[in-house]
Formats: sequence, C-alpha cells, structure tokens
Amino acid sequence: MLLGEQEQFLSYNGEVLLFQLSNTKHMEGAADKTTNLCVRRMAFNRDTKLFVQKSSGAFSMRASHLKIEIICCSCTTDSRTGIILPCILIKKNKRNNVVKYLLLLLHSSNQFEQSFHFKLDYELKEDIRLFTGPSVLWRHANKLFYISSDTCTVLSAPVQLSSVVWTGEIEDEGTVVLGIRTACLPDSEDEDEFSTSDRAIWGSEFFGYAVETQKMLTGTCFMPHAYSRVVSSVYVCKNEILKKQLRISLVAITHKNQLVWFQDGLPKGVCELPYEKPCSVKTAVTSSNDVLFIVSFASGNVCVVQRRDSLQVASKWQKVKSVLVDDFIGSGSEQLLLFFKDDSNTDVLSTFKITDLGEVNYASGINYKHEVPAAEGLQENGFLTVQALETRLQAGYTSVRELQQHLRLKKKVIIESCRALVDLVEERTHTLPTAKEEGLVSLWDDVENPPHSLSKETSLASKVPEHFTEKLWQRVVGDSLIVGVKLTESFYLSLSDVSLSLVVDQNFSSISPIIKCQNKIIKLNKAFSALAVSSCQIEPPPKKMKLDLHGKNDMKKEFPQLNEAKSVIAVTSLSPLLAFHRVCCMVVLHAKKQKRRTDSLQESKKITVLCGKISLSLEDVSNGKYSVKMLKDNNYCTGSLEDILAALAVSVRFSFQIVSSNCTLTPVNSWLLGEMECTPFKECHDNIFCHKAGIVYGTVFKWTLKNPFEGFLTLFCRNLTALFQCLYSLIRILPPSCDVKLLKYGSKSVLTEQLALALEKEILTSRNSFFSKESKAENSLTWGNEPGKRISDAPMASLLDSEEGVQQFRKKLQNEGEESVLSMNQTMNGALYQEISLNIAAAQRSSDMIAWRLS
Repeated sequence: MLLGEQEQFLSYNGEVLLFQLSNTKHMEGAADKTTNLCVRRMAFNRDTKLFVQKSSGAFSMRASHLKIEIICCSCTTDSRTGIILPCILIKKNKRNNVVKYLLLLLHSSNQFEQSFHFKLDYELKEDIRLFTGPSVLWRHANKLFYISSDTCTVLSAPVQLSSVVWTGEIEDEGTVVLGIRTACLPDSEDEDEFSTSDRAIWGSEFFGYAVETQKMLTGTCFMPHAYSRVVSSVYVCKNEILKKQLRISLVAITHKNQLVWFQDGLPKGVCELPYEKPCSVKTAVTSSNDVLFIVSFASGNVCVVQRRDSLQVASKWQKVKSVLVDDFIGSGSEQLLLFFKDDSNTDVLSTFKITDLGEVNYASGINYKHEVPAAEGLQENGFLTVQALETRLQAGYTSVRELQQHLRLKKKVIIESCRALVDLVEERTHTLPTAKEEGLVSLWDDVENPPHSLSKETSLASKVPEHFTEKLWQRVVGDSLIVGVKLTESFYLSLSDVSLSLVVDQNFSSISPIIKCQNKIIKLNKAFSALAVSSCQIEPPPKKMKLDLHGKNDMKKEFPQLNEAKSVIAVTSLSPLLAFHRVCCMVVLHAKKQKRRTDSLQESKKITVLCGKISLSLEDVSNGKYSVKMLKDNNYCTGSLEDILAALAVSVRFSFQIVSSNCTLTPVNSWLLGEMECTPFKECHDNIFCHKAGIVYGTVFKWTLKNPFEGFLTLFCRNLTALFQCLYSLIRILPPSCDVKLLKYGSKSVLTEQLALALEKEILTSRNSFFSKESKAENSLTWGNEPGKRISDAPMASLLDSEEGVQQFRKKLQNEGEESVLSMNQTMNGALYQEISLNIAAAQRSSDMIAWRLS
C-alpha cells in the first residue's frame, strides 16, 4: 500500500531520471516496512512530443520506525573508472539523534551501488555539494567537512567560512571550494595593498580551497572582495592556465537581485533580475552557440539571461517545479527542460516545456498565462537581426549565381576546345560558333572566312606523313582499361616523348572529352625481357642542373633498340566509362620529332597521329570480350602478345637477389612450378605465369640462376598485397641462411654493364665536344690581311729561293704562331657552347641515374 512519495529530477545523457521514495508494508498490521528508491528513465519522443519510459530500477531499504529522505542528487565522476554516473544522497533518521547517510551510484543497468555510508550527530542542512569521487561536502558551524569513497572518513578542512558559493574542478588544482569568510588581514607588507584595503573595508573576503592538495587559492582571481557581502551563488563558465596564471570566467547572483559577469576577477557586465531571492544559476549552450544563464528563484520562478552585446533577460516563467539542462531532442546542442507545477494532474511529466529560445520549442499541457513574454527591446533586436540575415543571404545567393554562371562559361570553353582538338586530329575543318549562337554581342565586324595563314597552319599541322602505328588493341584487367598501340620498326623517335590520349566521342557532351590515363611504354626484345617505363617513375636526388631546354635526347641514339617490339600503353579507370553503358573513344598518339637548325641546336616538333577508335560497352565487358586469357596448353601458358602486355601494364616490377651460403637454390624452381602453379610462356621459358587462385593470380615471375648459390627473382605484381603473399610463401621454402635483398632496378650485373656503357659514352661526349670546338676554331683562323687564305696555300719553294723570301716566310711563320696562341683564348659562339653543355649534361645525368640504381 502506497503511503507517501518524494521526487527528485536529474538529467543524464539526454534522459530524465525521476527518483521516487515509496514506503510499503509487508503485511497488513505488520510493524516492519520497506522503503524503495525507484528510478524511471524517461526519454523525449519527438513524434508524440511526450516523455516515454525506457527502463526502471529499484533499491530496497529496511525502514522500521525510520524516516528516509532524498537529500540531493547530481552527476559526478566515479574515480575508479572515470565515468560520470548519477549519484544520490539518502538520509536515515535513527534514535538518539543519530543520522545515517547513504551515497548511492546508479549504473546504466539501473542497478544501485552503495558507495559508502557515514553517521553524524546532526543533520546536513547548509551548502551540501556532491563532487568527484564520489564525495560529499557540507558546511556546519562555519566549518567545512567532506568525505569521499576513498577514505570513508569524515574530514575537516582547516578553514572557517560563512558560506560556500561554488564547488567544481579547476585546472591543475583539482576540486576547489569557493567560499566566503571573515577577512584575515596579513601582517606582512608583501600582500597587494588594494586587496588588503578591500578586505579591511568590507570585513569579509573570497577564498579558494583545493580539497585534494589542501591548498589555499587567492580569491581575487575569482571576484573582488567587495562582492563578498552580496554574492549568494556562483557558476564558473571557463577556467584555464595561460602563461602560468589562472584565468577564470564566471557569473554570480547577488542578494540585490542582480546577475554579474566576471572576467579574470573584474566585472564585465550586470543585469537586473525580474524576481527576488535568486538561489542558483546554471548555463546552457544552444545550437546557435549562444550562452544562456538560467537563474532559479526561491519562489519557483525561472528566468533566462542572454549574453550578446550586453546581459539581457530573454525569457521568464512562473510556477516552475524544476529546470534541467541537457540535449533532450538529440540535436547535438543543449536545451532547457522546465517542469511546471500543476495541482490538477498527478503525473509530474505531463506539464513541461523544451526550448532553446530559438527553433526548438516543444510544449505539452502548459498553462500559457503563467509565461511572461520577452521584452519589447529583444523583439525589436530580433527583427533587425532577421533583416540583416536576409540581406546577407540575398548577397550570398547572388554570389553563388555568378559563380555558377562563370563555371558554365568555363565548361563551354573547355568542351569547345576539345571539339576543336578532335576535328584537328580527324583532319576536319572546325567552325567556331558565332557570337549570336553564344548569346554574345560582337564588338567588331565578324569575319566569315578565317585568315589564309591560319587555315594554312591548321592544315599543315594536321598532315602527318609518318606512319608509326602498326596495331591498336584493348584489354580489361580488373577495374582498369588498357589501350595499346604497337609501333612499327621504323619508329625512331625518343620513347620518353611518346604518349597516348583517349578522347571521348563528342556525342557525350555531359562528360569531359579528355580521359585521364597513365601512360606506359613496354619494350619486348627477342629474349622477352620486359621493361615497364612508368610516367611516375622514381628519380634519384638531383646532383646537377638539368639543362634540357629544347627536349630530351633521342633514346634510340643512347641505347640501340634493334629487334625490339615497342608498344605504347594507356591505363585508365574502367568504372566511369561503364556508367554510360556504351562509349566510343579516339586514340591519339603524341610524339616529338627532333630536327637540327643551322646553328647546330635541336628543335622539337610535336606530332599528333590518330591511331583509330575503340568502343566499349557494359555487355562486352560482362561477357569477357576484352579479358586477358592465359590458358594452359601442354604445360605452357598460351596468351597473345597483347594479353601479356596488358598483364604487365597493370603490374609493378620488383627484383630480388637471393643468396644462399650453405645450400643450393634448387627449391625456388620447384616452388614456382609446384606451389605457385606457374607455367612458362611459349615465347620464352624463362618467364612464367602464375595460375594460382587468389590475389596472386596473374603474377609474372622470372627466375635467373647465376650460380647454384645465387639467383635473381623478378616479379610483376598487381599490388603490394600480392607481393607480400608471394614473398611469405617463398621464405617458408628457403633455407634459414638465405639472404633476400631488394634490387631497385634489375640485377647487379646488367646494371654494371649499363653503367660502364654510360661512363664510356660520357667520356666520348666530352672528347667529341672538345675536338668539335677545336676544329671549328681551327677553321675560323685566317691570315690577317688575306681572309680565307692560309699559310699552306702559298708555295713554299718560291719563298725559300731568295733571302727576302726567307725573311718573308719567317715573318709569316711568326704571325701564325702568335695567332695560334690567340686561338687558345678564343671566345666561343653561344649556340655552340649551349649545345656542348646540353650533350655533356645529358650524358652525366644518364650515368648518375644508373649509378643510383646500382647503389
């Protein structure tokens, strides 16, 4: 049978916890009775706009002839776990004036845990606070007492105080109590004179006491001592340590019905409160980042103060039973929850209001005659604020519209440029749209026919007499589209200046015509030695200035490429193209052709060749039309040259040197043919293809055994995951004494030979450049007054017949010697010097690259 109830509200993680005490008898007429502490977890339902119960729990206590009360409840940190939990302080009145107190913790499972209990010979009535631990702090007979779950013993602080205005956490100090006491004037002269006179005038002062360290803090960092006579409650909004000084921002309510805002111990603003006897203040941060100060009064009234340019009362309510602050609607910001007194309704949660003084406003069962509207000044300020926001919104919309128009114009220019490029490649005449078609007004007379010179240059640029392409093919590997062009044997241009472009057919105007792709060049000689040159190849750190001003040197002249099949390959993502179901692309080959000018400098000429068109459809890809087909036939891997090139194009090359000091390396070949299920290509038995299911499928291996104890393993893997799986499988079959070393580019013997050739070429280039200079200087030497005539042109015999001839020959010989000496200091033509510098720098850069690979 229900005899009586007590209620307490608490907000926790967006929920409302309703604590109730109920007394029940076991049997009719029995003396023993049990008191239950019940908790109901209530959550706000935004659909029904009502609070619904999520769960509940209870804690039973024997209460024979005892009176049990809920003293207070709060959310505190459990020092054992660091988790914030609801905490409830319960009082039991016993005989002989002994009062027992229980401190309970509520867990997420709705189970209550008794943290500790203690007994006193008096009742707690003044300044009761719960804080981290959990701990309980109170004031009695102008003394400060506290007890925590760690000690379970009541301790007394060595301070005398008349009131406690705030308890909370301060950085580097822990739990701090801010109180007011009778002024204690110092005897020393080191104390601040203003603080001393302030305390002497008012007779009281603020002080801070750190509970854990038992340390006294200066009260003037909170507020001036002049406010110690009037302040009743404080809320510290922010505290931090800056430059070893404590900086504090707080608000305080006074007995004069004022709310005062303090910053670093100085008052920054004040607001008159609408009701008398304010008792507590708390804060809320709304969705618009506004800080609201909620002031509760002893009469049951509540008001909200906003801090913008100044402190102003934004709203106020009467007959409020309780006010909570939390994120009740799950919006990520805080709101106010007000429960109103309603004698006609027994359900305490039936009359409430949720608001943040902005967009959030939920109410149920409220008698609106008790709500006082906001001040007229705030309404006017709100109207002006809305007008300013509307103006800013309109200006922002105009800017966005101008940006969109600018982007449309840029897109139109890009598409028109791509169309002109396509027409140039296909040797069609491109006609630009007129100003009228573009919606523009021409500032001069339109010329119907373009100038003759422009059309002539266009036609000359589109004519490319060379035929460098032999075959166009395409393959699909995973999510990559591989397009390849096989070059003819007559292709003698530098491979470093060759690339492919994929241009989408102009019928697809909704996408960018140029497809982003990565170019690779693969050369296959008769020995099937594959070398993939990627556009993102790693280079060594620069050691010399690169003087390549007019294009790169011809690779064919550097390394002869006889008996080699050369293919240019473009790799691009397949998914964006399949989004259009069927797409057609033109394949364009770009190259540079070098020619010599009269001043011995090289001039590069760009060449553009249309290789053909490719079509791609989702149906063909699904049917595997362009898939790479590597089948087994009589222990050999059958696949076309295009399939091999496609597999290499999407792979990354890694080379390893394997050295065994104690055992031979015969298990490597067995591992490749056995566990890795590899079969050699018909074209070359040294290169084998992996047929093992999984991520390693498609890996190409080449195993070269230098001697029984040393070999080189080259892998073409699709990604690093496949490489790691191959190495993990390889290490398991190798002897423990084997040493596996990663080579940057190929085997050491090949790189050594290449380095020798490069150094030889560097020496030859320097020598040829020197002799070229000497020959050109020698050809430029002439006799002083007879240009073009040399000593050797004069008949020597006629000069030696007479004494005068001998003297003349001696004089000419002396002049020739002087001119030879002058030729040693002869200046060089700038173009010749530039050519020599470029040749020497290119040779040195090539040798440096190979030396870095070998290191």
